[in-house]
Amino acid sequence: MKTWTRWQDWTAAVVGAYTALAPIWTTTGAAATATLIVFGVLLLVASLWSLAQPGAASSEYTHAVLGVLLFISPWVLGYSAFVGASWTSWVVGVIAVALGLWAVPESKLYQAAAGH
Repeated sequence: MKTWTRWQDWTAAVVGAYTALAPIWTTTGAAATATLIVFGVLLLVASLWSLAQPGAASSEYTHAVLGVLLFISPWVLGYSAFVGASWTSWVVGVIAVALGLWAVPESKLYQAAAGH
């Protein structure tokens, strides 16, 4: 696997950018806005890390952890009343977990083939 080619990481980058920009078109409060921007940017950065280093399985686990945190954030940070922001958190959270865990085996195979 070459760098910058894994579709899971490109998809995670797109949903990260979508999440970071979602407060533009979604009704939010202060907590929801901050959460969507921060987690969106972190997911985008983790995706770029994964694309640049396809053997870094830790970056894929980072996607999954960010996804879980994003999924629970409407309840934990108290913005579940903002339906659009909540659904963005829930849907992107599930997508991030799925993509991260889906890419872990490929990362480990790449790492093993590279002899790391």
